[in-house]
Amino acid sequence: QSTVCEKIMELLGQNEVEQRQRKVLILSQDSFYKVLTAEQQAKALKGQYNFDHPDAFDNDLMHSTLKNIVEGKTVEVPTYDFVTHSRLAETTVVYPADVVLFEGILVFYNQDIRDMFHLRLFVDTDSDVRLSRRVLRDMKRGRDLEQILTQYTTFVKPAFEEFCLPTKKYADVIIPRGVDNMVAINLIVQHIQDILNGDICKWQRGAMNGHGRTYKRPFPEQAESGSVLAAGKRSHLESSSRPH
Repeated sequence: QSTVCEKIMELLGQNEVEQRQRKVLILSQDSFYKVLTAEQQAKALKGQYNFDHPDAFDNDLMHSTLKNIVEGKTVEVPTYDFVTHSRLAETTVVYPADVVLFEGILVFYNQDIRDMFHLRLFVDTDSDVRLSRRVLRDMKRGRDLEQILTQYTTFVKPAFEEFCLPTKKYADVIIPRGVDNMVAINLIVQHIQDILNGDICKWQRGAMNGHGRTYKRPFPEQAESGSVLAAGKRSHLESSSRPH
């Protein structure tokens, strides 16, 4: 998910390139959380709002933004504040790139969005590891342990099992152990380099987008989700994160 995408960017040397000049960039599904009503915001501050449900995302905005990126347009992506659970007035300008890594927990759930990707990655991580990472992250956001664990058992784990895990079947590649699986990550990096160098023909990329997809390739080894989307000269990759 986000850690895997960041490692890919690092290995490609793209994290050191100025934003406007990058050939590869990362977008997160987290940016597209819906604007909450006052009642929803009050629940969110108490840890009682389900951010892991498909309805928590603004799928129309997500789809239109990705469509514009595929068409090579410069777009403005929303900025979400995870401390206040609100969409900020400021936006992030995203410039055209050849490869876009799009990561999120439910990136495969919506078919219109799912069908945009050329390569779909599912980052499979052990549930204990996911929980420990979540606890550490949310405590840094000022949340207390009891609220974190209550939210996990009430919303996160059930939503993962109902909405996220079933989308694993849409993945072209499954990456066990996440960022620890450097064999898998290096293969993905090589694939992106082939795209950037023009070594993957357009018809080959098209074949990955639903035409002739006949198998899933688990990399040597538990679960989160991810993918690559492309059109024309642009390809986009996706993985999964769990922001709330």
